[in-house]
Amino acid sequence: MRHIISVLLENESGALSRVSGLFSARGYNIESLTVAPTNDPTLSRMTIVTIGDDRKVDQIEKHLGKLVDVAALQDITVSDHLEREIVLVKVQVPDDQTVAFERVVGAFNATAMHVADDQYIVEMSGSSEKVDELINSFKITKVIEVVRSGVIGLASDARVLSVPSL
Repeated sequence: MRHIISVLLENESGALSRVSGLFSARGYNIESLTVAPTNDPTLSRMTIVTIGDDRKVDQIEKHLGKLVDVAALQDITVSDHLEREIVLVKVQVPDDQTVAFERVVGAFNATAMHVADDQYIVEMSGSSEKVDELINSFKITKVIEVVRSGVIGLASDARVLSVPSL
């Protein structure tokens, strides 16, 4: 099962390395990883997507919780949550397929920017499933490059991932 683990960790050098090292040392795979500072400049939010059963993910959470850099963590997939990913896809579109291409882009509420005679860069934000659907829908075009941001997400219930008060 796919799990999205949201982690607040100290915004200092080496923190990311310690977290990723924990995964590799125990043979866990990271499907997606995003990290950025929060509204508190001393903390960063790391969003990790991994695959595993509940027991495996529980072990991951216990190991993460022991790291000195980790201030708080939460598996947001255990309840309602919102997740998004951004994708940029460079495609080559034959002149006779431009209208069909524009229909596909419109159907996904994506944006296409013309960058060369027959090339476009398509931008879209959505769930990982929608991103996959968009990429797979480019049957009439040649996909040249794909860049994905990785998953970001928040629990949509009243819970807030925050550092416990001391």
